Amino acid sequence: MAETYILGIESSCDETAASVVCNGEKIASNVVFSQIVTHQPYGGVVPELASREHLRAIVPVVRKALADAGQTYQSIDALAVTQGPGLAGALLVGISYAKALAFALDKPLIAVNHLEGHIHAVLLEERQKGNYRINFPVLALVVSGGHTHLYRAEARENSWSYENIGQTRDDAAGEAFDKVAKLLGLEYPGGPIIDQLSSHGNPRAVQFTPSQIKHRDRRSRASETHLPRFDFSYSGIKTAVLRYVETHNMQVSIAARQKGLGAIAKPRFEDYLNYCDQQTLDLIAAFQHAMVADLVGKTLTAARAYDAATLFVTGGVAANNELRQSFERDAGREGVAVYFPSRPLSTDNAAMIAAAGYPKFLAKQFAALDFSAEAGMALS
Repeated sequence: MAETYILGIESSCDETAASVVCNGEKIASNVVFSQIVTHQPYGGVVPELASREHLRAIVPVVRKALADAGQTYQSIDALAVTQGPGLAGALLVGISYAKALAFALDKPLIAVNHLEGHIHAVLLEERQKGNYRINFPVLALVVSGGHTHLYRAEARENSWSYENIGQTRDDAAGEAFDKVAKLLGLEYPGGPIIDQLSSHGNPRAVQFTPSQIKHRDRRSRASETHLPRFDFSYSGIKTAVLRYVETHNMQVSIAARQKGLGAIAKPRFEDYLNYCDQQTLDLIAAFQHAMVADLVGKTLTAARAYDAATLFVTGGVAANNELRQSFERDAGREGVAVYFPSRPLSTDNAAMIAAAGYPKFLAKQFAALDFSAEAGMALS
């Protein structure tokens, strides 16, 4: 098979990324410029700042990706870029640059759905391991700071088809992690910090009631087809944590934690641990335990309902240790294979975009140069 090198570009949120991938399975380079330091003082991503940082980083990031891969602008076969979903301004930076390159180089341009990219991050690494035998149907949980989606996926020749069978009605799971971390006086991004601290608390110390969704989402196909849905909701648990903080008078310790950590330029894990009393550690452990139980429970219930043979768990929250361990244990009991991307490919990156673009390249599904960003882009 002839080697096909695709340059992937990703700028949907707060990472500027570029990667060169060969034949959809060999990562020749993978460069990610993170904006965490820029957004940390605000406790979350500021869209205007994200767009500005993408503008500053896009050219050097792409140049480094090509240099690391031993490729040039002329030697690549095609470009793939994230079209959506994501922040409109951030997406437009990557799309505009990819369009300019494609036009100047006379190379095919492929528009990729960010969510499909996360799914192909799993496929990319399984193929690197020599695993080409994925049993279908696949149930894919895409769980991150901006997304909590559940898809039933099938492979059809060079393309995949997706059916959305569940999604969050409000906060994404990663968003809930970050907001709870901010509430407790921990820095952004909060998910990794909560994951580390949770092992020092008692997950049974606080009981959180699982979300109860009593009506169908009128925006979904399920209201027309009566297919079973497995939606998520995380605004309730976030509010429950707030109520616990208020009723247990934790505001003083939170203020002290914010002040102490704020005086440290780059806090280490030991610093976070030293500024957390046992009550806070127990609350953190109980919160994470409830989140993981909901994600794993609903996904496995959906797997049974849709007779899924394989589970993909991907996105930034897929790096969470308790989530991985729970899926591996519970899916194993049911005889369902579960796959995760490595932690570097769990978070936003361009290798997954280039890999997802490869089947489209084979099918000649190229984008016209007049396409634009779709902040709310669906996957089908």
